[in-house]
Amino acid sequence: MTLCKFFILLHTNYYFLYASHLNSDYMKKKLSYLWIILLIVAVAATFTYRMMNCPPAEDLPLNAQVIKIFKDGGCISCHSENPELPFYAEFPMAGDIVKADADSGYRAFDMAPMLLALEQGQLPHPVDMAKVGKVMEDQRMPMAKYYLVHWGSSTTDAKRDIILNWLTEYRSTYYGDGLSGERAGEPIRPIATSYSVNEDKANLGFMLYHDKRLSVDNTVSCASCHDLSTGGVDNKQYSEGVEGQKGGVNAPTVYNAVYNFVQFWDGRAKTLADQAAGPPLNPVEMASTSFDEIIAKLQQDKEFVEAFCAQYPKGLTQATITDAIEQFEKTLITPNARFDAYLKGNNEAITAQELQGYEWFKKYDCATCHIGPNAGGMSYELMGLRKHYFADRGMELTNEDNGRYKETQQERDRHRFKVPGLRNVALTWPYYHDGTRTTLTEAVRDMGTYQSGVTLSNEEVEGITAFLRSLTGEHKGSLLTNPKGEQ
Repeated sequence: MTLCKFFILLHTNYYFLYASHLNSDYMKKKLSYLWIILLIVAVAATFTYRMMNCPPAEDLPLNAQVIKIFKDGGCISCHSENPELPFYAEFPMAGDIVKADADSGYRAFDMAPMLLALEQGQLPHPVDMAKVGKVMEDQRMPMAKYYLVHWGSSTTDAKRDIILNWLTEYRSTYYGDGLSGERAGEPIRPIATSYSVNEDKANLGFMLYHDKRLSVDNTVSCASCHDLSTGGVDNKQYSEGVEGQKGGVNAPTVYNAVYNFVQFWDGRAKTLADQAAGPPLNPVEMASTSFDEIIAKLQQDKEFVEAFCAQYPKGLTQATITDAIEQFEKTLITPNARFDAYLKGNNEAITAQELQGYEWFKKYDCATCHIGPNAGGMSYELMGLRKHYFADRGMELTNEDNGRYKETQQERDRHRFKVPGLRNVALTWPYYHDGTRTTLTEAVRDMGTYQSGVTLSNEEVEGITAFLRSLTGEHKGSLLTNPKGEQ
């Protein structure tokens, strides 16, 4: 019996006895006893609740305190593939509610890898940290229907402070970017002003990136779909390959791709070199039959081969070609955005509207997935977390709409995609994996609906959009622009 049910029972008995025996001294005494019992129970319950919800001992290491909070809070009861359901999950009605909550929890966030990392003394994934931090900041987990049954699991101010302090310390350690003070724990981090590469190999990669000989008919290069002069994209819903064939997903920007934890929307490439190996052999994109075919054409360029072999003694191979392209793409970082200046302490770098937009961006959970230097690119997330995106879209489902499921064949991965980075996003329209949103305003509004489950006001949409425009950075000292304009 929960405390609430006990109080209701006592109050029911009180009113029944009061109505039936108002003039009875005996019953008045009995009522007095009931009130004394009620008071004792209330005091005992309050004491027990506080004792059970005490934060972990301060002499425990911070990681141990965090583990204890998560375990006592019963987080894994819902947020895992194999949830630890309570005995009443087998009861009629109550069981349906419990199982639905567990399914929803796992669908949104699998917490098991984070707990395992903590228990093994490893750094958890930064996106997992962001999700936990936001929930603790809002104190919205566990839900009341859980902690009213499981005393000791509720979030208190003391527990919240432990988690948030831990998160700030973690981000300072994980990113090592020198942010301090009130911005040390911000979810978005500044882009480094340089990235270590082999410049000579990167120069070769630049040439290969723009070389149409990688395609079967010498008409398409990497730059055809990822134009460096237009934000690293082609601003088309679907890019055109050889003979005008169109792909099935919107081309993501190549700028800052080095910060992505995997490449492609479905994550099928682990590295930039792996990614570079894909399009040349894709029958829709470049359609070469093999790298041997590509190499045979490149070898006719004696000057290029000489320069290439000076850096790669093994000569032209698939591995050396893709490594050179990877070295070049590592140079495509865009530091020094106005928002980076703000993160580093310049309060005048962004406007009041942009700052307010950033606060809304965090408030509505955008910064639980769009984190880190690239403001994204660090996890797979479900497209349509709060509302079914594909049911509303009105277009026939394609294989590309399956996202990560294409690679894993695990049902949980259906419609999950690598989260796109938001750097320079004002230049890289259209938006989403299917390129269905042509303006940034439209994309922001619909993200509120489908990912955050909120209806954003016009002021909020405009503020968040303004903040996103402050993420446009510099490449080689010049502000990145798109001659076609911003969205």
